[in-house]
Amino acid sequence: MRVPFNYLPYQFAETGKYFKAWKKLIKSSEFTLGPFVERFEKSFAKFIGVKHCISTNNGTDALILSLKSLGIKKGDEVITVCNSFYATAGAIVACGAKPIFVDADKRYQINVDKIQRAITKKTKVILPVHWGGASPDMKKILDISRKNNLKVIEDACMGIGAKIKSKSPGTFGKVNAMSMHPLKSLNVMGDGGIVVTNDDKIASWCKKYRNHGMIDRDHIQNWGVNMRLQPLQAVVADIELKKVRKIVKIRNKNANFLDKHLSTLKEVSLPERKKNYTETFALYMARFKKRDQLKSFLIKNGVEVKIHYPIPLHLQKASKNMGYKKGDFPEAENQSKDLLTLPVHQYLNKKQLNYTINTIKKFYK
Repeated sequence: MRVPFNYLPYQFAETGKYFKAWKKLIKSSEFTLGPFVERFEKSFAKFIGVKHCISTNNGTDALILSLKSLGIKKGDEVITVCNSFYATAGAIVACGAKPIFVDADKRYQINVDKIQRAITKKTKVILPVHWGGASPDMKKILDISRKNNLKVIEDACMGIGAKIKSKSPGTFGKVNAMSMHPLKSLNVMGDGGIVVTNDDKIASWCKKYRNHGMIDRDHIQNWGVNMRLQPLQAVVADIELKKVRKIVKIRNKNANFLDKHLSTLKEVSLPERKKNYTETFALYMARFKKRDQLKSFLIKNGVEVKIHYPIPLHLQKASKNMGYKKGDFPEAENQSKDLLTLPVHQYLNKKQLNYTINTIKKFYK
């Protein structure tokens, strides 16, 4: 049996509705921003409960735009977690600032108890990550930010459709970033990103900066760049947005099934699932003894699995001049040795989920 990790061939198997919507776009010739992009932005802002949505070309651009909107520049420091995807730290560096890493906690989120000691006179922003589609303790992070007069920018790239009690990730910080990469809970046919904020001035600045700083075709207010979401992708995003809640519901059902059966194995350690938190399960991660051997065994038997990620950010070659060394963040380093990501997406059936569990049990016999 095959248990695929990549679900895109199933998601986009029926192409008719996309081509039908694209025909309207093509006929309109609104290929740069325009009404199709604006319609999606309004729909998304309403979906998560914010005043403003500014779409971008990808999630990395959304992070960079968020940071720049708060004036982050060379000499500034931004605190973030060391076990995220490269784009989190890369966006900070792209603004000329320095990432200051903090260890992960047992849930693979930023360890909020380590943030205060990482703050210096140069710190301007705390940038928590909703890693894997789960969420850190945003209340504590906001308390720390207020105490130290710092801004919060959320990397909620994996958090579209999640909930922290009744609020969505991306609605806690001053300005926040989300992604529509193909393997996110809201995805397009390529890349796409989103900046969200309730601040009118920030929204206005972001809209200009992502479009070369233009006020109109003859005037620019400030130097900017092209970070625009393509209308072709906005059309896809608008269609897929209607499915997000159902997708997250199915992924949670599949994750609960995996949790129930994996919790019986002494070789497997699951993260805590916090009460009143809804995860997107963009990544279903757990810690497995003999991880590398298990990975090979599962792939050999048709279960496609991944590692997110085998090397934390502070030990990457790109971080060599930042002064970090092995042992600085022991929790994230230990997790990187035994974390494994299993398929959990909405196109899996019960037979495939059972097969995954039985194959893992077979390995540990």
